[in-house]
Amino acid sequence: MEPIRRQDSNDLFEAVVSQDSVMRWLATGRADSRSAAESMCDDHVAHWARHGYGDFAVRDAATHAFLGRVGLRNRARYGTDLGFAVHPRAQGRGIAREAGRACLDLAFRRLALPAVFAFVLPGNAASIAVLRRLGAQEAGTVQSSGLHCLRYRFDPTAGPAATEHALGDGDGGDAELRLRYAPGPGDREDDVALRSGLPDPFEVSGLGLVRADKEHTLTAVCEGRPVASLGWLLRDMAFDGTPRRVAGLGSVLVHPAHRGRGIARTMLSVAVEHARAAGAETVMLLCRPELVPLYTQLGWRQVSAPVSFRQPVGTRLCPLTTMTYDLAELPRPSVGVDLLGLPF
Repeated sequence: MEPIRRQDSNDLFEAVVSQDSVMRWLATGRADSRSAAESMCDDHVAHWARHGYGDFAVRDAATHAFLGRVGLRNRARYGTDLGFAVHPRAQGRGIAREAGRACLDLAFRRLALPAVFAFVLPGNAASIAVLRRLGAQEAGTVQSSGLHCLRYRFDPTAGPAATEHALGDGDGGDAELRLRYAPGPGDREDDVALRSGLPDPFEVSGLGLVRADKEHTLTAVCEGRPVASLGWLLRDMAFDGTPRRVAGLGSVLVHPAHRGRGIARTMLSVAVEHARAAGAETVMLLCRPELVPLYTQLGWRQVSAPVSFRQPVGTRLCPLTTMTYDLAELPRPSVGVDLLGLPF
């Protein structure tokens, strides 16, 4: 299993896109052109770059023949889901089950995701059987691409026992990199190690802000050492005077020796899923203006309305740029946002 690349488009066309018996069960609908396969591969590559995980090309270990694609797809509205599409000649051999198990190991053991979902058309008995063997539980129904789908859920403690799998990493990936979630502000020794030699790691100490403690922490570990971390808290805030449940995310820090590898992007993606699982309607972060293009590229949006928060001396307008990631399709604030507490 290796991340799908652009050069896999012909294989994807032959094994999946051109197979009506496969495509009719996908919520994306039928497609029968090589250009459609190329677009799919481009989407897969972009997803890997944005989230640090995605769909894999599954190949026969002996012949290297392309058998299909299996992977994790992050959907802004629903969260991370497990999906698979296997060539008809390769079906019935347990390939989707084994590849799906590898993806769940990736999701829970290496990415520390809080949950994984799967969406399947009601008549797809074969896929439903695979999902159940993997430990999925029924979780209602949803509309996906305009179609009525059954929804299944995987939790970290569910599913068959983990085994070793041949999982290849994306460009710049590191098989030894793992994310670790913990409630609370995190391990103090990890924090000290990350900040070593960085007197102002977030470049905001000159603002003199008193910040709230984090309630949840995500730490990236490589070869047993912390290389990045971020934290968040859950709080009711006021958007144009209306209460909203918000996950305030902050303290995003990657050790200088490990920057440029996409670690922060993956951590942000995973943190958003933890916020979703905890019932947040919006995720928010406060950042320096020069970081706005990065967060915008990752799907965050800048808040144009004034933002205020509490400090020991009273209420203060936020001197940083406020970015939000919407989880509930709620209206954007136009009058003002009140954090109703300390910044994060």
